Amino acid sequence: MYLFEGLKQKIAEYLPPERVQLVQEAFVLAHEAHDGQMRSSGDPYITHPVAVTSILADMHLDHETLMAALLHDVIEDTHYSQEDLAEAFGDTVADLVEGVSKLDKIAFSSKQEAQAENFRKMMMAMVQDIRVILIKLADRTHNMRTLGSLRPDKRRRIALETLEIYSPIAHRLGIHDIKNELEDLGFQAMYPMRHRALKSAVKQARGNRKEIIENIRQELSTRLEGYNIEATVVGREKHLYSIYRKMKNKEKMFNEVMDIYAFRIVVNSVDDCYRSLGAMHGLYKPIETRFKDYIAIPRTNGYQSLHTSLVGPHGIPVEVQIRTQAMDQMADKGVAAHWMYKESSDGTTAQLRARKWMQSLLELQQSASSSFEFIESVKTDLFPDEIYVFTPDGRIIELPAGATAVDFAYAVHSDIGNTCVGVRVERRNYSLSKPLQNGQTVEIITSPRAKPNANWLNFVVSARARTRIRQYLRKQRSQEALTMGNRLLRHALGAVKLDDISQESVDR
Repeated sequence: MYLFEGLKQKIAEYLPPERVQLVQEAFVLAHEAHDGQMRSSGDPYITHPVAVTSILADMHLDHETLMAALLHDVIEDTHYSQEDLAEAFGDTVADLVEGVSKLDKIAFSSKQEAQAENFRKMMMAMVQDIRVILIKLADRTHNMRTLGSLRPDKRRRIALETLEIYSPIAHRLGIHDIKNELEDLGFQAMYPMRHRALKSAVKQARGNRKEIIENIRQELSTRLEGYNIEATVVGREKHLYSIYRKMKNKEKMFNEVMDIYAFRIVVNSVDDCYRSLGAMHGLYKPIETRFKDYIAIPRTNGYQSLHTSLVGPHGIPVEVQIRTQAMDQMADKGVAAHWMYKESSDGTTAQLRARKWMQSLLELQQSASSSFEFIESVKTDLFPDEIYVFTPDGRIIELPAGATAVDFAYAVHSDIGNTCVGVRVERRNYSLSKPLQNGQTVEIITSPRAKPNANWLNFVVSARARTRIRQYLRKQRSQEALTMGNRLLRHALGAVKLDDISQESVDR
């Protein structure tokens, strides 16, 4: 019982006693079910579900989520069934555990196929109840923290899966503290030498930067006080994996990435956000092309902030994020911020965005021909960057970075995509395959006789467009095969007409 004490204190801070008691009952069953089982590290197995539940308790999640987290490996690894859990704790908890439980024991032709099908199931369980993915992310976070006891090849496989799938999902749901931890742990497991070298270089660079950071922070705070704006100003440290990715993708030297000094300003209201922005632009010269207003147009995952880049003292580049306290909470916790599951009809911005995304997952699942195609589509859809373009009547359409006019057409409606023949951007003719830029107004030209071109698959980037094009081409191929079969049959029958053969003979 001692294992439960720390967790009990944590959840008692925000859950009523009767719900704490229910969580304790789930712990007792999990403890008994996993009795005698050990982790590869040599610890009793029950330490894992307790650690996973503790991560979720830090997010102040509801009692059903915590109970399911304690029981999340019970169906998979012990003699208990979903029905047993439903009888003991109700259908909701049992469904959550089933949703999180990994693969049913099905024979697959390859490991890749099994993983793709597992991923598809997890995504569909998540569409039914978003708490499934929150438990799964906490489960993966603890597994990543304890990777050390596994073989190097297994460590790398799990790390790659984490970087490719779980970390982008955390990002898409706006849970940035889990996303950052998964990325850094994945980076460390995948490239231990690079991680060590970069960590040491960053530590050294930070020591040299302390004085400059403090001086700029003081200047920002003094300027805000002059405007009577109550604010907290903090220096923002870049995470190791984001430094590594910037160096790799943008081919930048370490010094170029580290030379940017980043700060976060947290204020009390949206009005103060814009007033603070004016104060910053009055203090340092803004870089014209580097301003983003994610308050007016939130990111796909519900993230809101003002971003601006400035030329600081002695020409030092300074990046500033300005947001309210609620936005700051949202930036770290995303859909898990102010958790009020099903108790609020509207929910937070992040929760509304997440529901919209999950609805699109459901559409992808219905039109994908295999688990492989589905996982490829979802990976595409997990792009962290997006652009915003406009329809001619001023509606904003969000698309992944690099999206083309064909992606735009399918985002507006499948029929528009299927009959698209050309595009005008800012009232000028534009290539269908050319990537769109932020803020452009896009007008699609359609023709009722037009149909999707297989060539489009070479340049579309959104999962919706790719899936719809493939779906149309599959349907067309099947129609062509029917027509060809009919023609061959008529030819083989010669003088006998197909209509003269009885249905009974055809069926036989």
